[in-house]
Amino acid sequence: QVQLVESGGGLVQSGGSLRLSCAASGSISIINNMGWFRQAPGKQRELVATITRRGITNYADSVKGRFTISRDSAKNTVYLQMNNLKPEDTSVYYCNAVTVTIATTYPYWGQGTQVTVSS
Repeated sequence: QVQLVESGGGLVQSGGSLRLSCAASGSISIINNMGWFRQAPGKQRELVATITRRGITNYADSVKGRFTISRDSAKNTVYLQMNNLKPEDTSVYYCNAVTVTIATTYPYWGQGTQVTVSS
């Protein structure tokens, strides 16, 4: 079992910045990839950014150059630094952690944190 607790969401004006944090606890030794997804009302959940245990990152085209994902293994925490925010970034942001064992791969999700960008 893995528990994920997110923080850092809020209301910001267009062009502003926010940093999201996601702290993992529980069976952290089997966590492989971690990442952030987002879901706006009436839309499907979409990938924002992911990072592997080795620090290899992947970003959605819509956030490249504006968002940066990072991972502090000592603190079991993943961050999402969001700069130059746009109204279309308004969504609930979910932290994701994928655990890998010999038997299975399993995704865990945080409870979500609201990010609202006003124009």
